[in-house]
Amino acid sequence: MVLEHYISDLLYRYNCVVVPGFGAFLSQHKSAQLNKQTHSFHPPSKSLSFNKQLSSNDGLLVTYMAEVEKCPYEEMLGRVMDKVEQWKHTLEQGERLSLENIGNLKSNQEGRILFQPSYEVNHLTSSFGLSSYVSVPITREVLKKEVVTMEEKVPFIITPERRKETSLRPYLKYAAVLLLALSTGLTGYRFYNESLEQKQIVVENAQEKVSKSIQEATFFDTAPLELPTLNLKAVTKSPEVATHHIVAGAFRFKENADKKISELKRRGYDAHYLGTNDHGLHMVTYSSFTDVNEALQNLRAIKSTQSKDAWLLSIR
Repeated sequence: MVLEHYISDLLYRYNCVVVPGFGAFLSQHKSAQLNKQTHSFHPPSKSLSFNKQLSSNDGLLVTYMAEVEKCPYEEMLGRVMDKVEQWKHTLEQGERLSLENIGNLKSNQEGRILFQPSYEVNHLTSSFGLSSYVSVPITREVLKKEVVTMEEKVPFIITPERRKETSLRPYLKYAAVLLLALSTGLTGYRFYNESLEQKQIVVENAQEKVSKSIQEATFFDTAPLELPTLNLKAVTKSPEVATHHIVAGAFRFKENADKKISELKRRGYDAHYLGTNDHGLHMVTYSSFTDVNEALQNLRAIKSTQSKDAWLLSIR
């Protein structure tokens, strides 16, 4: 029994989870943050805290664990209290108590419990799938300003260069043009004669091959040929795949997800295992649909009768 895993599961849905005889873990909504110095963006989340004074058993944690573990409430309460005694003994020895996905607790010299929350998991369901990222600053405008400043300080003036032309240069131009035209005409005439000769040779070779083929041709009896039969296979259109899923919950352990599926099937739902999400949680669905309108109608019914935490996942 890993008590901190059940506490983490409840923090997704509730703002206060009391561990009997130990204290309460509280969560408070935290808005999205933008750090202009590091250019990093953090999505909305839940900030966790610990209060040692709230240690009275409200039944939330023990009832949830008894339902998942399929055991009586009194037995589960005893197991929780044994685990709490182990936690207290660890803190009394001056050691650090690390709770996965929740944080670290340690007792100081005055007997107060210091809590350092963990930031690896975001317990805010509305921010599901969102993660922090760093944006690289764009320096295009800065470079443009530097170039403009440089142009203002060091102006560029382009002056055309004047060259002296000799009296013989215009005649040299005309002579070069005349020589180029003469050489081009002679080259073209030569290529034209060569192409005519090659064309005549090709025609003579073709006529010789045709006459030879006619002399050597042999005629056969042309009987009707039997054509092979052609077999066609009909291709049936595959049925539509359900892409809209009503999610009942996400569990850290596969065994808990299987128990949830069995429970929903006993209630009459077509529940099934959907796989794991980006956080490694095993997802369980009430049912799946191919029509989004039908999926939304069933989601409203489930929210009003079963659980307000159900939500719709559409996969394309």
